[in-house]
Amino acid sequence: MGNKHVNAIIVGAGAGGGVVAKELSVAGLSVVLFERGGWATYDDTDTDELISQRTTVLGNAYGPDDQRYRRVMANPDGSTKIVLPSEGGYSNNAACVGSGTVSYGAMAWRYMEEDFKLKTTYGPIEGSTLEDWPITYEDLEPCYEKAEWELGVAGDDSLNPFAAPRRKPQPMPPFSHNREAQMLHDAALRLGFHPFPIPMLRNSVPYGGRPACYRMRTCVGFACPVNAKAGTHNTVIPVALQSGNCELRTNTVVSEIIVNEQGKITGVTYFDEKNRKQVQTADLIIISASATETARLLLNSKSKFFPKGIGNDNGWVGRNLQGHAYTGAYGIFDEEVYDDLGPGASVAICDFNHHNKGIMGGGLLANEFIRMPYLFSNIRPPGAARWGAEHKLFQRLNFKKVAQVAGPYQEIPNFEARVEVDPNVVDFWGIPVVRLSGSRHEKDVEGCKLMSEKAELWLKEAGAVYTWQSVGGKGLSGGQHQAGTCRMGNDPKTSVTDKYGRIHAVPNLFVADGSLHVNNGGFNPALTIMALGYRVGGYIASEWLKGNRFK
Repeated sequence: MGNKHVNAIIVGAGAGGGVVAKELSVAGLSVVLFERGGWATYDDTDTDELISQRTTVLGNAYGPDDQRYRRVMANPDGSTKIVLPSEGGYSNNAACVGSGTVSYGAMAWRYMEEDFKLKTTYGPIEGSTLEDWPITYEDLEPCYEKAEWELGVAGDDSLNPFAAPRRKPQPMPPFSHNREAQMLHDAALRLGFHPFPIPMLRNSVPYGGRPACYRMRTCVGFACPVNAKAGTHNTVIPVALQSGNCELRTNTVVSEIIVNEQGKITGVTYFDEKNRKQVQTADLIIISASATETARLLLNSKSKFFPKGIGNDNGWVGRNLQGHAYTGAYGIFDEEVYDDLGPGASVAICDFNHHNKGIMGGGLLANEFIRMPYLFSNIRPPGAARWGAEHKLFQRLNFKKVAQVAGPYQEIPNFEARVEVDPNVVDFWGIPVVRLSGSRHEKDVEGCKLMSEKAELWLKEAGAVYTWQSVGGKGLSGGQHQAGTCRMGNDPKTSVTDKYGRIHAVPNLFVADGSLHVNNGGFNPALTIMALGYRVGGYIASEWLKGNRFK
């Protein structure tokens, strides 16, 4: 017996897809939500650092697995290399219900007003596809608010003079600073900076039927043992399931979007939990599989109507891949600055997000999450021993004396940083895999250098006796902050979707993840992806209730 036809298929149960599933199902639409992984819990991996997403020495705690998944990295010299999910070049996002929101650091940033109008703010940049968004901050502000209140955010933007305007405060008070953050807070004030508590998708008090965070050290890269960290898996997806209108199918891999003989989108083919090929039909489809996997699905969905892949008539699907170049500095202190109060990161400044002379954009700077011992073993000053007795001595003496200030630089989008599908390599299911190629814009290093200089200055003012910079901005971007490959825009010639995430000229196919980002801001993108999920899902639900069936 075949699957029952539904109103909507959603591919990917992460930050965007989970939100869309909730919006559509509570509006009365029948929904099938596909997720390539299963449910992840804290007990599955406990606090095993060697399978954390921050290290992936032994594989990914939350998937995908090395046995069935692979990608191809194209090098500048024309050679290629197969990379596995546990390797850095893969640009991995988690494969589980909630995706990266299960194990992320949970920073809950709104983009700034300038982030939506970079070309207007800075003008054209040679070699770049820099462009304004087709929406403004004001258009997205209600969706930011809804995400903050439905999932739960702790923070106080009134303490950040650079924050974009808001109608309501965050629903929970901010977290107090740990020893390191308080030290940096005081130093920032002495420098004339404007420090404030980082907004977090983490309960500072009981909220949404979930307890308050008890501030353990193993937070970023791990699931939360008490569900205090908010993700779509423990907030909006349960609401969708409780509506009775949403069916979640886990451990299922969507391989292609089906196009009928009239050129209409009618459903998807997928492999179920037993690796059997199946078909699911629907009135409309929303793809929220990540910037790499969403582009891959569109490019693999070829037909006589879409010979280059759905939405790719202009060749823009998979282009403009962006993540974030993390950049900053380290400092060694005479006294211990580590007090074991997790998650570690709690103080930030936005003094250098925009309007830096000679630089496009910028980014936030903050103290970092607590680094477990193996991750810390990769942190050494220039010229320091990387192994042996001297290496071990540094680890023993300085584990509690090193602080890091870093942030995500807003990268300059460019056309050659891209996702394709490889013509020769397939995954376990025989689906052509992602092929990554290109690099960041050459001017990204200049922005990263500026931020690293400011980070080092901040650490010195806080009392660091020895400092060194870690400057990002080289190589291909992507990673857990991946974005940009199906950018939204008003002009179908230079974008993939319209301002509501609908694929141009395909009335019943939408995108709702970081792929939509025209640029990726100088912030962790999770809250913006959620806000776009509310915008896309809210638009579809509203139109559906008006009788629009997107035909």
